[in-house]
Amino acid sequence: SLVVPGSLVVRTFSRTLNERSETVGLRVGVSLCDSAPLLWRVQDLKTVRSRGLVGALLGSLPRTPRQNGRLGRPLLLLPEEERLLSEHHAAAAALPAADQVRAELCRWVEKFEEEQRRSYEEQSILALQDRKSALFRAMTSTESDEVLHGRLRALDQSFTFPQLALAIQVSTARAGLTYCPEARAFLQADWPFREQDEACRDIRYQVFRDLRGRGFYLTSAGKFGGDFLVYPGDPLRFHAHFIAVCLSLNESVCLLDILAVARLGSSVKKTVLLCSPGTDGAVAYTSLQWSGMV
Repeated sequence: SLVVPGSLVVRTFSRTLNERSETVGLRVGVSLCDSAPLLWRVQDLKTVRSRGLVGALLGSLPRTPRQNGRLGRPLLLLPEEERLLSEHHAAAAALPAADQVRAELCRWVEKFEEEQRRSYEEQSILALQDRKSALFRAMTSTESDEVLHGRLRALDQSFTFPQLALAIQVSTARAGLTYCPEARAFLQADWPFREQDEACRDIRYQVFRDLRGRGFYLTSAGKFGGDFLVYPGDPLRFHAHFIAVCLSLNESVCLLDILAVARLGSSVKKTVLLCSPGTDGAVAYTSLQWSGMV
């Protein structure tokens, strides 16, 4: 991986896949904003989607308020999805040198500044025309054409469009990807969530890999109190059937927590799966369904 300015890390994975007895070369570029893996290119989104990786769209269309039904790039991958890509794309493609990356970033900055300069000139012309129109409307019929033309000439010579009045397009921001320390500290919470240590992340990944290998599609299940939502097919066509909760085999769980997650699964018409990887690599699944109180 190569670190570039702005806490952006770009990783490129390449893999040769055999589909229908044809060898197809696939190349996926994953950009890391801090620890969030993002996909920006349309081809990358199509590639991971064809491999059953769903992710979550974060972006908003230009000049359109952020709406759940109108989200676009970038695509945020689950940590397990990024790890699966890394594992399957073992032959990493050569990355450009740091000097090349800096040169490319400088070109982007120059292009952005040029676009801002051009936009400032266009907005200055529009603002001057608007000021002239207001002057025309304010002039009374008693004033002569000579006085009107004189005021217009003076306006052309003295009018300046303030730089601070320049209208720019601000991209939709997501709180979890902000660089503001106060916002990031506010979003951090250690309790009552389980500690995401290396062992817990490894358990989640083993469950993710096993379920994905069985043909299921997985997304995050944070709003349902679990680790993954498990779909029998593409989430665009199916509702989730299961809520996967990842636990180690020797982990003790409070009975009230079991009852709570089972009751929640019943209220949203989903089956809760307790998923525990074994020492032999196999994953044991225990389903919970609410049947009422005795």
